[in-house]
This record gives sequence, structure tokens and C-alpha cells, in this order.
Amino acid sequence: MKERNTISRFIEENYLHFNAAALMDAAKGYEKHLEEGGKMMITLAGAMSTAELGKTLAEMIRQDKVQIISCTGANLEEDIMNLVAHNSYKRVPNYRDLSPQEERELLDGGFNRVTDTCIPEEEAFRRLQQHIHKIWKEADAKGERYLPHEYMYKMLLSGDLEQYYEIDPKNSWMLAAAEKNLPIICPGWEDSTMGNIFASYCLKGELKPTTMKSGIEYMTWLADWYVENSKGKGVGFFQIGGGIAGDFPICVVPMLYQDLEMEDIPFWSYFCQISDSTTSYGSYSGAVPNEKITWGKLDIDTPKFIVESDATIVAPLIFAWLLNY
Repeated sequence: MKERNTISRFIEENYLHFNAAALMDAAKGYEKHLEEGGKMMITLAGAMSTAELGKTLAEMIRQDKVQIISCTGANLEEDIMNLVAHNSYKRVPNYRDLSPQEERELLDGGFNRVTDTCIPEEEAFRRLQQHIHKIWKEADAKGERYLPHEYMYKMLLSGDLEQYYEIDPKNSWMLAAAEKNLPIICPGWEDSTMGNIFASYCLKGELKPTTMKSGIEYMTWLADWYVENSKGKGVGFFQIGGGIAGDFPICVVPMLYQDLEMEDIPFWSYFCQISDSTTSYGSYSGAVPNEKITWGKLDIDTPKFIVESDATIVAPLIFAWLLNY
């Protein structure tokens, strides 16, 4: 039996019932899936990058405990913003008590609030903008086209941002992903800040919309990746939150099975969702895993877990177990 380190031992000894037990079961299921040769997709919704999930996720990437990530455009960019502007972030512990006037004062001061954390406009958004714009412009001029995360990788790997680093770079999951060229799916990227900025350049006639590859191209790329990687033990699905980051990639299986008539394509071979959504059959985020059987995403015997809790608490603990912290 594996010798457990401090945090892992604490979880094993104390997380025995209810949501705590679900956390433990999900972590052990994830571990078993990898040990048996399976691969894992992690999906990131919400503001997990601003919550600094990179402190554990980056090491998960380095240790090959995740093979592909699906995330919102916000998570794609906010990890890099934290990397280059961390010291200028502003924390507002009493965020529940803010008046509309105080919220406006934050805006006027150049801060965009995410719960209790305010991202600085100039040091974060605009700092990235000047560097990513140059990369977009070069591709546009050459008639080249890339996916949103590929542009981010180019920016990170160029070394141009190193002058701004304000956290230990080992805690940036995007930097770890770029260094491994980890596959990323980023559906709905257009609604992110960088997506809005890219659209603004298109409206001004500085860039062509076609310089950025689309969500359909993400889906077709994912289809090819899934066919290639679902052999053997298959691919598991570890979903943090709900929304498009999870709903978009999980649909690749029914698309392959039903629309491309690939009747032998395996279902997802592990499923876990961390969500504080109220259980509801009218909601994607709140649906129980068994509903996904009817949509051709999971099978009867797929290991299924739901941890009904705050992902900023649960995900680092599960990652700590997998990393044997």
C-alpha cells in the first residue's frame, strides 16, 4: 500500500461521510483510472485560475496526471494575468457588503471584481494585450490561423512575459501546459476579455476574424483526438463547475456515436463533477450523472461521482491526493 504524505493521510482518515466521502471516492477513482492506463480530461469553469488553482494544477500537468484540458476563455487568460500582475491584484474580503457606489469606485480605479478578488485593468489586461496583439498581427499578415490557446502558448514560450513575472512560474498552469504543449479546448473563447479585444480589432479593420480558428474547429480537433486516445482504458472526464467548459467537450462522444455513426466509440470511462449547483433535471450543471447515460455520454458501469461543494476547496484537495501531498 502506498505511503501517504500529510495532506493525503489527513483526507483518508477524516473524509469518511457525505460530500467528504464523495471527494475521497472521486480521488481514488481518478487515481485508479490513471493506474490502469486511462487518460483524463479536466474541465475548468468559473474563475478557477483567479482562485490560483495553478498551485496544484500545474504540478498535475507536469506529472502527466491530466492529458487534456477544456476551459473557458476567462480561465485561459486569467492564469497568465495572475502570473504577470499578481502584486497589483486587490482583495476585498467584505465583497458581500459592497454598495453599488463602491462597485463603481472599483471600476473607476481600474479593477474588475471576481468575488473577493479584483483584477487590475492596466497591469493584467492591457499588459497582455500589447503582447498578444503583436502575435495576432503577425499571423494575420502571413495569412496564418491558430486556435486561441495556441496564440497564448506562443506568447508564453516567446519569453516576452518573463520580465513581468510576479509569482513563482511553477504555479502557472498555463505555463506548465505550454511547456508540454498540452492539448486545450477553449469553447466560447469570444466572450472572454481577450476575445472581446480580438473582436474590437476586427471591427476596426486591423485583424480578420478568420485569423482566429473557431469553436467548430475545436470540436473537430477534439473528435480526432478522442478517437485516437480512447482506446484501452479510455478517457475520463473530471469536471470542475458546469457550463460550456464541460458541456462542449463531453458532447464529442454522442457526436461520434450518433452523427458519425461510429458505433464502437467508447463512452467516457470515468466521470466526476464538483459543483455547488442545486440538483435539477432542468439544468446541465445540476443534472445527476445518470442523465448523461440517456445522452450517450456515459455508460451504465462508468464510475460516476458528484461532490456537491465549492470547487476552490475540493479541487486542490483531490489534486493533493493525486500528487500525494
